[in-house]
Amino acid sequence: MEVLARINIDSPTGRKLLREVQKHPEVAVIEQIDPRTINPPSNKTHDEIWEQMEQKLNLHYGTKLKLKF
Repeated sequence: MEVLARINIDSPTGRKLLREVQKHPEVAVIEQIDPRTINPPSNKTHDEIWEQMEQKLNLHYGTKLKLKF
């Protein structure tokens, strides 16, 4: 039998739990998530991203805001 658990390692308690699990490699396997899969790289330029954000803000709030980027 296996159990899948997610541990938030941002807190001291989470890091302590992770260290404890790592002490038992014969029964526990640690798989870390690659952050690039959560937030994949974009082919947009910096200016294109800011322009898109500007458009969304203006549409949502009904303004004519111009961001300086």
